[in-house]
Amino acid sequence: MAKKWVYKFEEGGADMRNLLGGKGCNLAEMTHYLHMPIPHGFTITTEACTEYYNNGKGLTKEITDQIEENLKWLEEVNGKKFGDPDDPLLVSVRSGARASMPGMMDTILNLGLNDVAVEGFAKKTGNPRFAYDSYRRFIQMYSDVVMEVSKSLFEKEIDDVKAKKGIKYDVEMDVDDLKELVKRFKKIYKDALGKDFPQDPQDQLMGAILAVFRSWDNPRAIVYRRMNDIPGDWGTAVNVQTMVFGNKGNTSGTGVAFTRDPATGEKGIFGEYLLNAQGEDVVAGVRTPQPISTLEQAMPDVYKQFMELATGLENHFHDMQDMEFTIEEGKLWFLQTRNGKRTAQAAIKIACDLVDEGQIDEKTAVTRIEAKSLDQLLHPVFDPAALKAAKKIGSALPASPGAAAGKVVFTAEDAKEQGIGGKGDRVILVRLETSPEDIEGMNAAQGILTVRGGMTSHAAVVARGMGTCCVSGCSDITNIDEEKKEFTLAGITFHEGDYISLDGSTGNIYQGDVATKEASVAGDFARVMGWADKYRRLKVRTNADTPRDAKKARELGAQGIGLCRTEHMFFNGNRIDAFREMICSDTVEERKKALAKIEPYQEDDFKQLYEAMEGDPVTIRFLDPPLHEFVPQTEEDIEKLAKTQGKTVQQIKDIIAGLKEFNPMMGHRGCRLAVTYPEIAEMQTTAVIKAALAVQKAHPDWNMVPEIMIPLVCEEKELKFVKKTVTDTADKLIAEAGSDMKYEVGTMIEIPRAALTADEIAKDAQFFCFGTNDLTQMTFGFSRDDAGKFLDSYYENKIFESDPFARLDTDGVGKLMKFAVDNGKKVRSDLHCGICGEHGGDPSSIEFCDEIGLDYVSCSPFRVPIARLAAAQAAINHEN
Repeated sequence: MAKKWVYKFEEGGADMRNLLGGKGCNLAEMTHYLHMPIPHGFTITTEACTEYYNNGKGLTKEITDQIEENLKWLEEVNGKKFGDPDDPLLVSVRSGARASMPGMMDTILNLGLNDVAVEGFAKKTGNPRFAYDSYRRFIQMYSDVVMEVSKSLFEKEIDDVKAKKGIKYDVEMDVDDLKELVKRFKKIYKDALGKDFPQDPQDQLMGAILAVFRSWDNPRAIVYRRMNDIPGDWGTAVNVQTMVFGNKGNTSGTGVAFTRDPATGEKGIFGEYLLNAQGEDVVAGVRTPQPISTLEQAMPDVYKQFMELATGLENHFHDMQDMEFTIEEGKLWFLQTRNGKRTAQAAIKIACDLVDEGQIDEKTAVTRIEAKSLDQLLHPVFDPAALKAAKKIGSALPASPGAAAGKVVFTAEDAKEQGIGGKGDRVILVRLETSPEDIEGMNAAQGILTVRGGMTSHAAVVARGMGTCCVSGCSDITNIDEEKKEFTLAGITFHEGDYISLDGSTGNIYQGDVATKEASVAGDFARVMGWADKYRRLKVRTNADTPRDAKKARELGAQGIGLCRTEHMFFNGNRIDAFREMICSDTVEERKKALAKIEPYQEDDFKQLYEAMEGDPVTIRFLDPPLHEFVPQTEEDIEKLAKTQGKTVQQIKDIIAGLKEFNPMMGHRGCRLAVTYPEIAEMQTTAVIKAALAVQKAHPDWNMVPEIMIPLVCEEKELKFVKKTVTDTADKLIAEAGSDMKYEVGTMIEIPRAALTADEIAKDAQFFCFGTNDLTQMTFGFSRDDAGKFLDSYYENKIFESDPFARLDTDGVGKLMKFAVDNGKKVRSDLHCGICGEHGGDPSSIEFCDEIGLDYVSCSPFRVPIARLAAAQAAINHEN
């Protein structure tokens, strides 16, 4: 029996989304089960799209035969012939992926017209203006969508005809104007392609179907899929539907409506329509549409029917609906419905309201809110009116969400002096790239803009941790000069003190001081988070290095700290001077003396983190970066260090040169530092344990169990060596305090060999925490900071569908993680495992973490609510 590639609307239903796509399955549901006024049509399946690509971008005879068979049926039910010169059947051809991708793929309307049929169509309808309006629209859409002739060429001709007549709107053109446009449009087609506009409707239809399949891989669709975790092998369906016409005069029209406000979530029909128009007119903005409420006066019967059907659709699908409709000479037709896109604020309100109305349960409500969208509620946003008036000068990677406006500064020192904690000005730190030394300046800035770096660069990772707006990798910036304090973007040269504005949610950069406002958090937010906490299995911790970050994460629901990067603490105040002394010391005694200056600061830092977490777990990662990141760069700082150390400037420069590494990512860092210099681990252990003992004494009811994490381990003996330094130091301090406080020593799994030998490493590790930033780098063999140079080519050529540093590579890195968890737990049944790389805040990665049995995820403070919701969604999905 032949495989079924094409389904009539009445043959499907809402449960066939994967096969018929979102649009097709809903049209089938509305036709078959709800008996709504839907123009007849059929759907070519998503499997046919996959077959098209497998077949070298061509359709098999079996598929084309089924299309022709269903076209004959469509002729019969409409009583019209396709290509009939007297009364032609016209169709629309629309895409319909299983996941909603609004505006990403292509649509062709009025298909089936040609030079002869348009005359018969004009006579049959008695409306020549309408016939030629439909034909000129078809030529333009077909040329643009199917043959890729620029839409702007046609728009210029429309503007020219209107200008010559002194008219403003398309609807003011008469039949002669439209005939003139048809002639001009066909000439554009012939000039561009060297052949006449196709007159055979069968050729037009197959060309349109192939174009929709082709549009699944257009650049904007690929980017949208990558942003929304939609697999490329899903494909799109194609819906071929009898045309109904909203451009037949003032008793006709077309519109889009929602059953609730997509911006606020308020219940009530929200939408607009245009009389004497087709679908693209509503979104093109050429004419101002009317609010849907005015339809009650214009066409009361149609309005009443529309309201009843719209309410019925929401009640049937139990969600806010986004509907497209056409009115043809007083008769209402629905062209599609789908669960409407909405803001995070609206999503939360709608979910809560639907629970209160008894339409859905709590678990369904939790799955209805897109976890990533919660970013909108947690960061400042631009005032919409101010943004509309702003001048966009560029765009780059949206590395850390939120909106920021301020004066340009070029160094961390200037940001610190002028920004938060200094003069209190709003500043934007503009850098070629940031380094760990910039931490205080980054902390003092409203926003950060870098020329280099990707979504997981230093700037991006640190900014997200701070909740600071960041746009990274803006390669369009030229002539950035920190000494002259200027850079050029979009032909404009900006100097220190000039205002720019950044949108870290979109990556857009604006000239001037665009007004921002705090994002509003709806009152139902806590309610939804409560439901999420009720149903999730994974715990959610935070990555935090400062008390401010820890407190913010706690406010947002963090259940502990999964990663404290101690190296960031070494840059505060005069600690860097003591650490540089340690680096330049010649003996163990000198190093210990320098480290002793830092220990009280570290101890105080850890106390504040413990206090912020109120007894919840705190995992402290020991020193990780290579030492060259801490050495002075300026002549002034080098001279200062030489004087402190009693060395010559040249000796200090020689030490700095000796620290330079060919490949720092794989160099003298992590636990290798503790093997070379055990006194560093000894100092950090002292600070961790003394701080915990002090906090335990102050809060006897808290169960203090500090977690010490040894980074970059690849060998069990290596961990055993460092662990001995830790336990010798910790046990002695605890005994001296007369305490029975427990502590844990674990490791960060970030090297493939560590994952592969997890059963050995688990003998000495009480917990595993996956550092997936480095694990991804090591597994793929490319740097996260340099991958941006070639990833776009990988997306274009379908080698990668997503950035492996933003979305966990479950096929490779994920297999290593699962192997490590399974084998580690065989050796140590009470081994607890988490993740603290950037993936800990990514919903699709969190779903995988739940699947392989991790105990917690750890993420940046502002991603904690996202992780809580995503963890609940993962648990509910796995349960289902």
